Amino acid sequence: MQLTRGLWIARAAPALLFVSLAAELKRQAACTRNELTMIEPFRVEVSSETIADLRKRLEATRWPGGVGDSGGVPLGVMRDIAHYWLETFDWPAQERDINRFSHFRATLGGLRLHYIHMRSARPDARPLLLLHGWPGSFVEMLAIVPMLTEWFHVVIPSLPGYGFSDAPSSAGMSNERIARLFAELMTGLGYDRFAVQGGDWGAGIATWLAVQFPSRVVALHLNYIPGSFAPFVEGELSAEEASFVGQRAQWSDEQGAYGHVQRTRPLTLGYALSDSPAGLAAWIVEKFREWADPRSVVPLDVLLTNVTIYWATNSIASSMRLYLESARTPLRFERGERVRVPCGIARFPYEAPFPPRTWIARAYDIVHWTDMPQGGHFAALEAPERLAADVIAFVRDLERSGVPM
Repeated sequence: MQLTRGLWIARAAPALLFVSLAAELKRQAACTRNELTMIEPFRVEVSSETIADLRKRLEATRWPGGVGDSGGVPLGVMRDIAHYWLETFDWPAQERDINRFSHFRATLGGLRLHYIHMRSARPDARPLLLLHGWPGSFVEMLAIVPMLTEWFHVVIPSLPGYGFSDAPSSAGMSNERIARLFAELMTGLGYDRFAVQGGDWGAGIATWLAVQFPSRVVALHLNYIPGSFAPFVEGELSAEEASFVGQRAQWSDEQGAYGHVQRTRPLTLGYALSDSPAGLAAWIVEKFREWADPRSVVPLDVLLTNVTIYWATNSIASSMRLYLESARTPLRFERGERVRVPCGIARFPYEAPFPPRTWIARAYDIVHWTDMPQGGHFAALEAPERLAADVIAFVRDLERSGVPM
């Protein structure tokens, strides 16, 4: 991943229709079986006091001693990033640009959920639920929204405990439970049937949606296969599958420490990251550096906008807790169990380790597969044009083939 400096702006295309509160409430009133209440328009507005405190903490950063060029993000890189964040990064400009999109918060299941809702100008547009993961946010998706609204009404929720969505106050908010929550959100918005796209946690939540609501999810598009995915296996693995299982174990041993900590001690880690913006940035930026395609050009402003949202909302601990909760709801399939929704896969070369098609097809109904020439874990950010085109092609092919939509 190559970091570039300078202002990043996610422009809204003319085809986007901004959603009014009256229209949102009208759609809610037309529904009879949802728990969605108290829809309110929302603007991203971080207080000047919060930004002043952030700057003060950055200025007072105590940098680690000892070896500083291995074992994590190099010290020199982090010093440069912190300096840019403090001296050059323009949060008000990013805030203004984020607010070009239609934001709402609604109460559902006792939580206030933040979401973006952008409607297409097309009268025959399909609803598309677009799901982010960790350590990302809705910010990853902004560049892709104008492309997708050429064909879809797009809904982008912030996961519970992420950004401007409330953090659950009690245990149990797993990927499976979030899927049920988002199904209710789509009902409340008047979308009985919809397509869903996801990577990282978004892929797991999207899969749970397809498992639990196969009559409502018309199309499932993934650029990541959930780490807990375990299909039913009878007999010997193929050589390709056995190689993948070995690669996955090696990756977990060499790069999976973050996941083990977040799955077992998210609160303990949260004390440190919630108190140090430099530490928070290092923990998040490291994942973008290691999981993105080295050829991808990602503006530093995008990363710092994402990190600033985690900081301003104090949501790093609650976001990491999803690892602990979802360890209790793995996507493991027994004999005869399948995801019975048409599935499209976008395989980006630096999304690794990625299962072979035969492994995925043991439980997913794959009808569309694209091997991408470039890109990594953060597909919507690294290759928005390719990802958008693939989602559109997948859904349109389903429509042309007569799949009920």
